[in-house]
Amino acid sequence: MDKVEEVLNHLEPLRHQLLNHDLYKYIETPDDLRTFATHHVFAVWDFMSLAKALQQKLTNVNVPWTPRKNPEYTYLINEIVLSEESDLNKDGKRQSRFEMYLQSMEDIEASTAEIHQFIEQIHHGTDVFLVISASDLPTFVKSFLIFTFNTIYNKDLHQVVSAFTFGREKLIPNMFTEVIGRIQESFPNDNISNFKYYFERHIEIDANLHEPMALNLITNLCQNDATMWLEVEKTARKALKKRLKLWDGILEKIRIQKAIA
Repeated sequence: MDKVEEVLNHLEPLRHQLLNHDLYKYIETPDDLRTFATHHVFAVWDFMSLAKALQQKLTNVNVPWTPRKNPEYTYLINEIVLSEESDLNKDGKRQSRFEMYLQSMEDIEASTAEIHQFIEQIHHGTDVFLVISASDLPTFVKSFLIFTFNTIYNKDLHQVVSAFTFGREKLIPNMFTEVIGRIQESFPNDNISNFKYYFERHIEIDANLHEPMALNLITNLCQNDATMWLEVEKTARKALKKRLKLWDGILEKIRIQKAIA
């Protein structure tokens, strides 16, 4: 058994909880989907900071430019950033995946005010941790974001790659398959074509291209270093637990909303 398979085996109980979470079956109405989206959008947004952090670490964005030692790493992260930051939307136009998600939210009349206000403060140069702390976001969203940025700013490269690989690229295709299955079942005739496209695009690109590339990257980074692999697994476990707390929090919001209705 190689190291990646070993880590995945150790993470399987957490992955199973995420892939079989009650949240998916509770997305039954447009209100449920709006509640899901207004919280999940922050995970869509902070993913790009993980990707950009890796681009900074694995490529050279300085001027004057000098070549990096491993062009395979450069290709991998540049390919991922290219797709995430300037993919083709449903209409064949260039758009970031995050902007696709915002368009999907607008289609179903989910509020985008909170995420726009959040990003506006980031544009002004306010420290991201201050923006998170001062926001009215639920604790489970704040905790998810704080973990992401603590990892970016305070962890070694292999741990950032771990959060990116096991907490996102290796997880998202399977997880989004559950989400899109529920959406297609519950909203066959509603205006959610952009939502469907967003999730299906993620599943297609991540599962077939980005996931194997990310796994190859972490294997090459860690080689046979036992300490690095232990740190990789520890970070991955934390990332999955934060996602579970995010899903638990959104589920509770939907349950409260249903009880009030």
